[in-house]
Amino acid sequence: IAAETSSKTASEAKLLFDARLRIETVDDAAFIEDAKANTFRVRLGYRTAAHDGWSALIEVEHTSHLFGEDFNSTANGNVAYPVVVDPDNTELNQAYIQYAPSEATKFMLGRQRVIVDNQRFFGNVGWRQNEQTFDALNVEHRFNNGLNFRYSYLDRVQRIFGDEHPNQNLARWQLNTHLLSLNHAVGLGTLTGYAHFIDNQTLPLSSHQNIGVRYVAKRDNKDALGWLASAEYAKQSDYANGINAIDADYLLLECGLVWRANTFKAGWEQLSGNGSYGFATPFATLHIFNGWADRFLTTPVNGLQDSYLSWNRKFGKLTANVAWHDYQSDRLNIHYGQEWNASLGWAFAPKWNALLKLADYQADDIGFDVRKTWLSVEYVY
Repeated sequence: IAAETSSKTASEAKLLFDARLRIETVDDAAFIEDAKANTFRVRLGYRTAAHDGWSALIEVEHTSHLFGEDFNSTANGNVAYPVVVDPDNTELNQAYIQYAPSEATKFMLGRQRVIVDNQRFFGNVGWRQNEQTFDALNVEHRFNNGLNFRYSYLDRVQRIFGDEHPNQNLARWQLNTHLLSLNHAVGLGTLTGYAHFIDNQTLPLSSHQNIGVRYVAKRDNKDALGWLASAEYAKQSDYANGINAIDADYLLLECGLVWRANTFKAGWEQLSGNGSYGFATPFATLHIFNGWADRFLTTPVNGLQDSYLSWNRKFGKLTANVAWHDYQSDRLNIHYGQEWNASLGWAFAPKWNALLKLADYQADDIGFDVRKTWLSVEYVY
């Protein structure tokens, strides 16, 4: 994913360019036809040099379909095929001004990526060809005692469906949203407290708030065994004009071992459901959670428990990943299914990367089997 992360401060002018060619296939047992999407995405932008702490960035993005449209982009009307959410689209992806009076303080105003922590609640959905950005004000400050503060006001979200989508209520949502977080080093990790007050004015009944705490720790050991651990809890409830049924919890427990170039992880994630509402994360980079087959982009009303194991290793210019997931409901003891994921990335030349990726979801009590494959080549300048 090519991204100017929120922690960077512009110091010199730079041309921004990246391009990604991708072949994606979907074999979904719910459809007679299989989907095959050949898409090409290009971004072009410019970031100015910083003058007295001031800088600016502008970036446009274009996605196009190659060699036919044997898939449902959600905009092309090909509903006989499974969905691949990469519609033809051209849009202003980013356009913001930034003021950084010191290394400890930064202000950003305009259309920008909003990436919070591990992207479980707010991210840029960089896996899709058309990424998600926000019209926002972002303020960050690091106090002398090591406390970090972040506040974001979100006015609008430009979703992955693109500016040119025929359903504008799907393409963008008008917001009146406040994000607050504080974090500080504690022991070998970082403790973060956060609050999200989300007023979705396009879909007012979905408005909600999240109040949560997250702790992430690790110990590096190049000569022997290292470890990592994460724990997170959040409470979700109705906010503004949200419906009273919004009442759910989020819990994550994850641990891992690092040995030489290998990283092994085991985790358990729970998004609760009460039978009428499941814990919602509509602004997250969802593809990196709960399996690459994307079976749980919306949490079932009976909730979701995801137990998983994963392995990652780098072999020179190659990076390999393998993961296994088992999915249960939070109530009524429904076994949704299991899933295997695997990928191999190859940084075959400076600024170039190739990726081969597979997701194989096997349904159990409900749903349908799904297999997805991806082959892509990306250049980032």
